[in-house]
Amino acid sequence: DGAILDTPGEPATSTLKDRLCHGAYPVHEYNGIVFAYLGPPEQQPPFPIYDSFERPGYRVIPGRKYFYPCNWLQILENAMDPVHTAFLHTIVSGSQFTDEFGKVPELDFVETPVGMVYVATRRVGENVWARMVENVLPNLQQVAPIWEDGRREHPFDGPMMSRWIVPQDDTRTMFVEFRHVSEKENVVTPGWWADRSVMLPGQLPFSDSHEESQRHPGDYEAQVSQRPVAIHALEHLGATDRGVTMFRQQLRRGIRAVQSGDAPQGLSRKAGAVIPTYCNDTVVRVPAAPTPEEDRQLMRTTGRALAESYLKDPPSMKA
Repeated sequence: DGAILDTPGEPATSTLKDRLCHGAYPVHEYNGIVFAYLGPPEQQPPFPIYDSFERPGYRVIPGRKYFYPCNWLQILENAMDPVHTAFLHTIVSGSQFTDEFGKVPELDFVETPVGMVYVATRRVGENVWARMVENVLPNLQQVAPIWEDGRREHPFDGPMMSRWIVPQDDTRTMFVEFRHVSEKENVVTPGWWADRSVMLPGQLPFSDSHEESQRHPGDYEAQVSQRPVAIHALEHLGATDRGVTMFRQQLRRGIRAVQSGDAPQGLSRKAGAVIPTYCNDTVVRVPAAPTPEEDRQLMRTTGRALAESYLKDPPSMKA
């Protein structure tokens, strides 16, 4: 509460500690991470409990804390660019995840009550693999498992990671993450993911050598190399950047809502409420359509139908 307990060096009769107080912020500990609320006291919302944190059969553990020397927004925008998983994480640098990520997916982008997901669908034999990665406004990112290969049919399986992209200032960002570890017999989480000393591939600089990092880039190189603050006026956004555009529009709406005295999208003031989220991999058997173009349309339709069904009936809390 900001009370000063002791003032070493002051005379025993000093009343300094009784007359002054430190600035203080309320904190909340959850699953091994301490969160601070820095906003107006009279507007403090309840700590948000997302359904992915309470999934039956999973435990949530703190992951690594690490830092990037760039603006927080370009990091979150990266999550809404699903094509980069094919080029950056597979084709250019070799398979940092699974080989199936090297197929450029069919794309869709869907707004949710708490933010948005991209829907990236790929064909793997007779299966359609729909991957949905999520931005929860304003700065929570949920990532589906990177060990997925689309070869085995399975329903909605939720995120492998929930991480907050926290701006320290305009040019420095802190990552704080939860890792989701399966304790189900039929859902295997790789052992390394439960070891918080092991990093997700591509998240830290590949090498101290600039040349080597250019030849084997990961997320760090892609995001930090945009400048400490990316200059949007220099961009040439393409068709695959629709998710970046949608996310920027959501942030602008949230800023304008706060400026007008309204609640931004995704804010819940209901204490104890479990908030639905939508990050997942789903693999369904859908035989290929007769032509490549028809099959691409079939994949997009399948992915959109899955996303809409999850919005209607969020599945994360189901056993």
